[in-house]
Amino acid sequence: MTGTRITRWVTLLGLVLVMVLLASLLACGSEEPTPTPSLTIEPTPTPAPTIEPAATPSPTIEPTPMPTPSPTPEATSTETDREALVALYNATDGPNWTNNTNWLSEEPAWEWHGVTCDANHRVTALMLRDNWLSGELPGELGRLSKLEQLYLSGNRLMGEIPPELGSLINLKYLYLYGNRLSGKIPGELGNIANLRSLYLHDNELVGEIPRELGRLLKLEQLFLSQNRLTGETPSELGNLPELEALYLFGNHLDGEIPGELGNLSKLIELHLDENHLSGQIPMELGQLTDLVQLSLSGNILSGEIPPELGNLSNLHYLYLFGNRLDGCVPANLRVGLRIRSSDLGGLPFCK
Repeated sequence: MTGTRITRWVTLLGLVLVMVLLASLLACGSEEPTPTPSLTIEPTPTPAPTIEPAATPSPTIEPTPMPTPSPTPEATSTETDREALVALYNATDGPNWTNNTNWLSEEPAWEWHGVTCDANHRVTALMLRDNWLSGELPGELGRLSKLEQLYLSGNRLMGEIPPELGSLINLKYLYLYGNRLSGKIPGELGNIANLRSLYLHDNELVGEIPRELGRLLKLEQLFLSQNRLTGETPSELGNLPELEALYLFGNHLDGEIPGELGNLSKLIELHLDENHLSGQIPMELGQLTDLVQLSLSGNILSGEIPPELGNLSNLHYLYLFGNRLDGCVPANLRVGLRIRSSDLGGLPFCK
């Protein structure tokens, strides 16, 4: 029995193994084979464009504009001079001047008749005397800043003297005599510090002599005669240390002769005749030891001749007639005087 059982168990175990084996085979046959995974090729991504950081733009170098050259002071002043000359020509009937050669032409100013220029082409002299200028003087003449000589005498100029002439600080000689100028003498002329000669005689000027003329410390000659000036002789004229000639005759001046005129130590000629001066002859005139001519005639002076006039050892001409003087003329003047007795108004020499 025992052997039989063993045999059965062996057989049974074999059957079980067979069945298990068959089941396994069936299970293997029914399963789908696992596919071999294909290699997935990812598309190579198109690389995004590299965005370079924006470069800082280099500054555009604009071409440096060449500065427009500003006119030099000389050029500007030269043009100003030319404009002043044109103004004079237009204001004084230039087309009818006796000589207007090259005026308003393209020729340089120094080629214009009567015009002188320096090395910088600046106008330094304007000489148009006796040239038939007529009309009024333009104020533009005051822009001729380098002008040293202005000769416009002997023409037919009229109207007032432009006060702008007082700006001509380099002017030395101002000759406007022998015209028909009227109005007052502008006090601005007292600003022309370098003025040597001021000739305004033989015009129709009125009013008082400006006291500002006493500031002209370089003035040597002052001619205001033969006008219609009124008022007193300014004592400030005694402040002119270089004055050699003072001509005030032929006006309507009144009052007394200022004693300050005795301070004019370089005075050679003093003409106060044909006015309405009154009072006595100031004894201070005896200090004018360089005096050669003294004319006081045609006034209403009174009193005696001051003996101090006897100090005038250089006096050659003494005119006293037409006054109310009395007394006698200092005897030591007899030798030097070159006059007739009538020039003394009938006064005798002292004994």
